Parts: sequence; C-alpha cells; structure tokens
Amino acid sequence: MRITISDIKEMKANGAKIPMITAYDYTSARIVDEIGLPIILVGDSLGQVVLGYDSTIPVTVEDMVHHIKAVVRGTQKAHIVGDMPFMSYQTNSYDALRNAGRLLQEAGAQSVKLEGGVTMAPTVQRLVSRGIPVMGHIGLTPQSVNQLGGYKVQGKTVKAAVRLMEDARALEDAGAFAVVLECVPEDLSALITEKLSIPTIGIGAGPNCDGQVQVFHDMLGILSDFKPKHTKQYTNLNDIIRGSIQQYAEEVRGIKFPTSEHSYRLNPEILSELSQQVT
Repeated sequence: MRITISDIKEMKANGAKIPMITAYDYTSARIVDEIGLPIILVGDSLGQVVLGYDSTIPVTVEDMVHHIKAVVRGTQKAHIVGDMPFMSYQTNSYDALRNAGRLLQEAGAQSVKLEGGVTMAPTVQRLVSRGIPVMGHIGLTPQSVNQLGGYKVQGKTVKAAVRLMEDARALEDAGAFAVVLECVPEDLSALITEKLSIPTIGIGAGPNCDGQVQVFHDMLGILSDFKPKHTKQYTNLNDIIRGSIQQYAEEVRGIKFPTSEHSYRLNPEILSELSQQVT
C-alpha cells in the first residue's frame, strides 16, 4: 500500500517531519523505498544530474515519463511525485491537464509537482478538480532561472516575502496537498509553515519546514564538481566509485581478475570428451 496525500497531510498534523529525496532510476528508487522514505520526487533535476544538461529547461515530458516508470517499478510503498517539466503546463490548462495525466496514467506517478504560486493557482485548481494531486513549488523555481537571473535566494525583501506568502496561500487555496520552498530564508519559511495547513517541504529553506527534500546525487557526493550550500554531503561516492573502478582496471591489466573464484568450469568428463573431439 503506497503512501497517500492524506497520509502526508496527516504527518504535518501529527508534527512528524517528512523526509523526501529524488530518485531517477529503478536501482536508487528501490534502495530509498526499502529504507522507508515516504516520498520520492522524480525531479526534472534529472536533466542536470542524469542527462548532463546545464539546467532543467531542456527536460521533456517524454524524459519524465521514462524515468518515472523506472522509479515506480522499483518501489512499493513510497508516494511518487513526478515533476512537470518546463512548458508542459505553462501554456494553457488543457496542456497542463493532458501532460499531468500522462505522468499519472502512463508513467504511474501518484501526484505531480509544478512551479509557481499565484499565477499557477488556477492551473493547480483545474488539475486537482480533475483528480490529479498537485505539490506546489515556490521560492527559487529552477525553470524560471533565466527570469530570476540565476540561482538566488528568494524572499529577502518585505515585498518579496509578502509575495511568497501570497503564493503559498494561493496554492493551498487551489488544493495543493503540499508545497516545496526552495532557497527561502529560514525565518520566512517558518512563518509560511506556521500559516499553512498543508505541509511545507524545504530545500535550502531551513529546519522549520514540515519536511525536507534533497537531490540523491548531491547528498551522496556522486558528482565531484558541484555541492550546493543547502546540501549536506553524507558520503563521497565519487571517490569510492572512482577507486573501485580504478582497482578493477588495474586487476584486469595485471591478470588478477577474474580468478577461478569468479569463473565457471566444465564437468571433467565433458572436458575430456571435448578434448578428444577438438583437434
């Protein structure tokens, strides 16, 4: 039985913190699900950490469907949130409904996430009214990086903070079941979290949110050239992976791998008969 949006809302009501993490393939999703995290986000961040783009903007609906399917196959209990990529929902409510429907019906997600507050509230309301659960996302919205002028902390002035509060309330009123706060001062995040009845999920938004989300590759140190300020790197898999592959290559070149331990043998009688037939 998968975690539902009702379960997630109840976590806030009970004061239980909500750990959420991204996953983009069967293997990582299976590990996360077996650990027991309640929510997995198949984020459009896959554009950067999996597909090698310099932003999330090139990611397509087809990319998201492909990766969400893999994550769903690797899980049994986690609630799977699928990111709606750039221009899959901003054009009109029909496109938003059609593309969100694909992420649920075709890919198997249980909800979708989209960026934007007041301006996107009517779209959120339309999706929710058609039975598609929506997680909101405000603050630093990566799909708007060109408009924002880079990856910057949001809500640092009174005017900007008020606007973020209005965005959060608009999403709640539109029926979103939760909202991601990205790169928002922790004092403002605390205030938004206090005022909302739905859970807030922070990333670079301080400890007072109802939950936290991190990118799988960032927190495990898989990529060596990028470490966001808001990420705690719990291990350095880049060094571990590099060392393991280097050792493998050296053992192959030095004829130390494989050994008989890693090999298969013919039955001696078959080998004897084969030897007589092969000249």
